[in-house]
Amino acid sequence: MLEFLPPRIKAVLRHVNLNKLYELRLRADKPLRANLSGAFCWLGENGVTLHASHALVPTEKEIEDTLFAAGGYSLYAVENQIRQGFLTGKCGERIGIAGSFVYERGEVLSVRNVTSLCIRIPHAVLGCAEELYAHCLADRLRSVILLSPPGVGKTTLLRDLARLVSERRSPNILVIDERGELSAGDLGGTSDVMKFADKLTAFTAGIRALRPELIVTDELLPSDYEAVRRATASGICVLASAHLVDFDAVPDKLFERRALLTGVGKIVEIKDEEGNHVA
Repeated sequence: MLEFLPPRIKAVLRHVNLNKLYELRLRADKPLRANLSGAFCWLGENGVTLHASHALVPTEKEIEDTLFAAGGYSLYAVENQIRQGFLTGKCGERIGIAGSFVYERGEVLSVRNVTSLCIRIPHAVLGCAEELYAHCLADRLRSVILLSPPGVGKTTLLRDLARLVSERRSPNILVIDERGELSAGDLGGTSDVMKFADKLTAFTAGIRALRPELIVTDELLPSDYEAVRRATASGICVLASAHLVDFDAVPDKLFERRALLTGVGKIVEIKDEEGNHVA
């Protein structure tokens, strides 16, 4: 995990409990920042520091080196990911990229002069989805969507929910992992994983070739709803997540349960497809 980081930043992280490290923010010539246990702090040579003036300051070269190493020392091999503004490390770390996006004929050609990296570290929190499973899936398989702002732990919950369903109900599960992050953990013994395919392609190919009873995927966009609708019309249940905080933003009757979250395992409310309160 995080083996692609440059030596100075690795040295800082030796003073940090990596089990509590959710996110690392590298900005060129700006103080190093981290999310530890859900709260942001500055990181200096000896770990957490109270003042930004005492924090380590990554250089632009260190950011370039981090991106190059995370791409397996061949940015050409991960060019398609980079054009989408992210890169996935080999242990499932998602690296968001900020820099100058270069366009050609209306499409992103490349990203140059990268100045910031947002590194999200995946964690397995076994049992964090127990309450969701009890309210939504204990009696039978059904389609469920998890709603929350970014960074609240939807992917962690989905991963654990897939594991629980696999262990307790043993359906054939297709995990569609568009960014290579969702599958960074235990998904149970009946799960198949498709990585880095867009959702439309993965839904279509997966349904035709892998015969899933359940599809698990994260970060749905409105453009993905039609693929979900086709899956459910075929008798396949879908577990998904979306960066939303409004129940009504999800099309009516697309999911049988909608859960609003505030943190890993922290449920605000669950509604059924008719809008009735479930939990």
